[in-house]
Amino acid sequence: MTFQKTILDEAAIRRALTRIAHEILERNKGVEECVLVGIRTRGIHLARRLAERIHRIEGEQVPVGELDITLYRDDLTEKTEQPEVRDSDLPVEIHGKTVILVDDVLYTGRTVRAAMDAVIDRGRPRMIQLAVLVDRGHRELPIRADYVGKNVPTSKNEIVHVAVSEHDQQEHVIITK
Repeated sequence: MTFQKTILDEAAIRRALTRIAHEILERNKGVEECVLVGIRTRGIHLARRLAERIHRIEGEQVPVGELDITLYRDDLTEKTEQPEVRDSDLPVEIHGKTVILVDDVLYTGRTVRAAMDAVIDRGRPRMIQLAVLVDRGHRELPIRADYVGKNVPTSKNEIVHVAVSEHDQQEHVIITK
């Protein structure tokens, strides 16, 4: 039997992102030296939405970059298949900036560790912060999000699915078992 529960609908996602945008502005006293960097795939769409909200709230444009962490992952053990690597795009120099990584779900922390390695390979930011839509726990690495849309305690046999309209043509966060 498959269990499915919606934990965020479209309106709840919108509210969570608006709150995160306010928190980013407050913590960084604006976004003058900030860069939002979305982790492929859904993190990019969330980063763009955060940039739009920050612009509406503060009237400031914050640069948005895209990060492909494929080659930085530590779980690519099967060497017979070549992973599909897409270009990362950081629109500004990150040296000395506050880089805010954006992803959909924080789980073990391995994706974020790979993203930090990818960012550091491109420069030395002043600081790296993390914004996630959902934090589901079960960390394998000592990583904590600075900005969280919703904390969702899960069991290890549950799966959190995030759908964003730009990629999935629907908008929700569900848990399945």
